[in-house]
Amino acid sequence: MAGGAELNQAVEQQLCDSVQNNVKIVQDDDDDDDPQLPNNNNDDDSLLQITSFTDIVDQVTLHFQIIRMQKQIYAWIGCNSTKFGRMYAAAPTRPNNTVSVTSILGGTSDNTGSGIARRLVLKTGLSVLLACNIPKNNPMLEVNAEKKLMERLIGLGYTKPNSKSGSSS
Repeated sequence: MAGGAELNQAVEQQLCDSVQNNVKIVQDDDDDDDPQLPNNNNDDDSLLQITSFTDIVDQVTLHFQIIRMQKQIYAWIGCNSTKFGRMYAAAPTRPNNTVSVTSILGGTSDNTGSGIARRLVLKTGLSVLLACNIPKNNPMLEVNAEKKLMERLIGLGYTKPNSKSGSSS
């Protein structure tokens, strides 16, 4: 459906135009393994930072978009297409510092992405909206997509510092 893609581009352009002074956009379409990433050290006045990149993993093209807001991250992972896919919301919950995850688009029969959303909250300490269209029958692709996304989040400075607990990864 070509009209949907054009509408998405128009909405994204309108969003960017309306908050131009508060947005930093990072576009990286190179497939090199060591991209130069800006570091977000909270000294930036931007309210919104949009990062988009594409990577090829096991002969599959993965598209990523990360939108960093003040206390929340929106991430999208597209597999071989720009289809939106399922969407999950995840947030830290009190009092036990656990994470709650729910499917907000796409139903519950396929939970591909819910684990990624949960782990993103644990690594960043922020609420996360994650949309992805990774096929449910390819768990290694899901693992590799999460790895690429985490590498970028770390490079952007969006992860919380490691705790002093003796946990190993």
